Amino acid sequence: MKRITQSPRADWQAQVESLGLTYHTIDGQLYWDESAHYRFSTRDIETLEKSTAELQRISIEAAERAIRDNWRARLAISPSAWQEIIQSWERDDLSLYGRFDLMWDGAGHPKLLEYNADTPTGLLEASVVQWQWLQQTRPNADQFNSIHEKLLASWPAWPQKQIHFCAQRDAEEDWRTLLYLIDTCQQSGKTTIDLAVEDIGWNQGMQNFVDHQDRPMDLLFKLYPWEWMWQEDFSRHLSGRCQRFLEPVWKMLWSNKAFLVLLWEMFEGHPNLLRASFTSDGMPSHVEKPFFGREGTNVRLIRNNDLLESSDGPWQSQPKVYQELHPEVSFDGNHPIIGSWIIGGQPAGIGIREDTSLITANTSRFIPHWF
Repeated sequence: MKRITQSPRADWQAQVESLGLTYHTIDGQLYWDESAHYRFSTRDIETLEKSTAELQRISIEAAERAIRDNWRARLAISPSAWQEIIQSWERDDLSLYGRFDLMWDGAGHPKLLEYNADTPTGLLEASVVQWQWLQQTRPNADQFNSIHEKLLASWPAWPQKQIHFCAQRDAEEDWRTLLYLIDTCQQSGKTTIDLAVEDIGWNQGMQNFVDHQDRPMDLLFKLYPWEWMWQEDFSRHLSGRCQRFLEPVWKMLWSNKAFLVLLWEMFEGHPNLLRASFTSDGMPSHVEKPFFGREGTNVRLIRNNDLLESSDGPWQSQPKVYQELHPEVSFDGNHPIIGSWIIGGQPAGIGIREDTSLITANTSRFIPHWF
């Protein structure tokens, strides 16, 4: 694994915008950054693929354990949501996608930082945008990237002919991710309707969720976290109807940072895991994360009992997980995180985010790769 600098394509802005990546620059700073790329060996890619499949396997085992041993309180999940999680898991409600965030420098084993299993973004750039970059700059090389093909192959698993899609009205990155998913869904032969989360309604007569034109929604892909849904007024209508949503409600198990503790308790010493606990005892160097934090907010990095770095955010009052601090991974002062995608239950490719900060945030740069 090497980081290599090069000149960007002369018309890179027009190229990425043609694929929908309109947020390539955020507040004057590059988000899509092709002035550098990461090169892997075939063996590196095989390691990442194998590690991703293994993390998916143990995550399934740990979810079974969480339900069997009633981890509800330890995961800070409400009783009403917990009952829906159990029923969803027992129904084997289908999942479309998820993203493991890994730390690795090409040596040893990739280590899991967290599982973005419910509402992961970065999909458009990891799929078609960096593939375009590869085809235009290194047409004879390859990339760990079958995301698009696996999405197209996954949609037929749902019997519904029409699927609704929603995201928050003013969230540009979410909408671009959503529009890309809509495109893959339509290519699979289904029809789609999109709307803002804020426009979802409830029709008492039909006893069903409805869209902005009062049409019933039989299946809704929501780029909106389950933990937020359960806190809102309309959550009183969720019981018995969670099978109408993608991602499935059982994804609340995996997207919760407390799930890292369960994984460690079950698979202590696993080469792809870092120690995780509900206390920092015995870990003078650790990372403190809120259970339901998002985009690198409210994270504290402690090294030898001293604060190394921290980030602000709205989740400070949430319960915390403490994860062993991984040794610093740095390429010329840049700290990459590898997002390894699961599509239809299978490893599908990677996208890399990097920052000069040790904490990866929403504006951290996306860097393409090849092997």
